[in-house]
Amino acid sequence: MPTPEANPVKLSQWDALILESLKTQVASADELLQRVQAGQLPVDESKFQFDYKRLTELASEDLASFEQAVRHGYQIKYNTLRGIASWILVVFGQEPELQLEPGNEAVVASLTAQQHQRLTAVLSHGWVVRGEQAATPEASSTYVIEPLVRG
Repeated sequence: MPTPEANPVKLSQWDALILESLKTQVASADELLQRVQAGQLPVDESKFQFDYKRLTELASEDLASFEQAVRHGYQIKYNTLRGIASWILVVFGQEPELQLEPGNEAVVASLTAQQHQRLTAVLSHGWVVRGEQAATPEASSTYVIEPLVRG
């Protein structure tokens, strides 16, 4: 039987953002799953105005996959530059730099080794993260997230 890490659940970029936002408001995976299934969800007051009811829909469509995404992570089906920047903001609480010059589009963020690992695990195929890891796990380094192939 494959491990959850070998076959991560695939989420849309928007669903991943909604899930990560709710994770910041609950104490545990168990609480998140219970609240989603019971429909006891907060109103999002962030600039994103997430509708957490979408998570209830996801859970009702495939509870096992939803639980796997909550407990073991997921991979985003398709990322965009702005979506990656939003994910970094929601998950790590930092506003990355967007570089939007045609032919040189990228997201630049300062990440710890653990944050770097988490980001690379969720990115969809077609993205590369460049940068040197800091000398200590607690220190941050600057990383550039860019398309693997440019149009």
